[in-house]
Amino acid sequence: MEEVAKRRLFVPPLPTLWPSMLWGEPSRSKFPPFATPGARYFYFARNAVWHSAKMLGLEGGEVLVPSYHHGVEVEALVDAGVKVTFYRVGARWDVDLADVAKKIGPRTRALYLIHYAGFPGPVEQMRALADKHQIALIEDCALSLLSSKGTVPLGTTGDVGIFCLYKTLPVPNGGALIVNPERGCSFPSARLPPPSSTFSHLTSSLLQNLELRAGVPGRWARNAVRGLGRNTVRAADIERVATGTQHFDRAHVELGMSPLSLKIALCQDMNAIVEKRRRNYFYLLGALEGVCAPLFSQLPPGVCPLFYPLMVEQKAELMERLLRRGIETVDFWRDFHSACEATEFPEVAKLRRTVLEIPCHQDLTPEMMVRLAAEVKAAFPRSSPRA
Repeated sequence: MEEVAKRRLFVPPLPTLWPSMLWGEPSRSKFPPFATPGARYFYFARNAVWHSAKMLGLEGGEVLVPSYHHGVEVEALVDAGVKVTFYRVGARWDVDLADVAKKIGPRTRALYLIHYAGFPGPVEQMRALADKHQIALIEDCALSLLSSKGTVPLGTTGDVGIFCLYKTLPVPNGGALIVNPERGCSFPSARLPPPSSTFSHLTSSLLQNLELRAGVPGRWARNAVRGLGRNTVRAADIERVATGTQHFDRAHVELGMSPLSLKIALCQDMNAIVEKRRRNYFYLLGALEGVCAPLFSQLPPGVCPLFYPLMVEQKAELMERLLRRGIETVDFWRDFHSACEATEFPEVAKLRRTVLEIPCHQDLTPEMMVRLAAEVKAAFPRSSPRA
């Protein structure tokens, strides 16, 4: 621990790729989509949203979507010919089931449920509403890979389950679609992504891992290689399909997941990832008690937390202070989609303004969590109000 303490802290928001993962042996997984026969893999989860809308015959119909959303999934639905109507989400990511039921009309063809940051939404109640009205249920697990509600894996209750892999696993790209039960649906053959794009993301993750482990020397090496890489990309006019972007692009809808990404994913110890993320979340619950209110003060069985969400005022300033201390945080879904009227959903407007996500991913050892928590506490203003 003394050796770790001497290094400058660097905590990336997402897990990084360790070199040994490039030649690991694939293992069998109990988690969807990897344990699901017939799972389809895409470059982006948003591609799976678009294909789900087409497969379920939603074009020309209405889909009820949560007012707390990223926006790119809404863009994918709209591009697929869907009319979106938004339902209320409360101050703790809680779906207003009464509002959902009230808004189901003759044109409604599907309900869209997002499981936020690994925490399950009311999937059984939404399933019952969908069955009552003979419409589809889409489970968006882009933020909840490896999570379950009790013993039931998220993504297996809806007509389809949609996953993003690179938010939870150190893969260059990847989204997935499962159909429950398998309907024998045919999809166009996915195009392989540009190898240069996969290599670019893979190199970036390896360099982040180097800085995570080596501190300042790792940062120097990372900055040097990144500068050289940017110049090379510009000079060679290399195509790079960025992940984590804010908008849906129809030109990428048939783009598949790279074989290397799938290989890396299948080599992960999924059970260990869940265990480490839960351990780190529990540590932050205790270490930050009295500093700032977490969005959730409990971690239900089966939850694989994507982040540790806090509710803070002056979020931008706190993010900047944490960045100076080596902690890269996430500004979770800051903006509404343009079709959603913000004034109709004040609780969501507050969530967008105040939710800040602290990393708790599997790269972070107990020793690093001690330092991370100390830096978070030091970054908070003494008079910071509890949300």
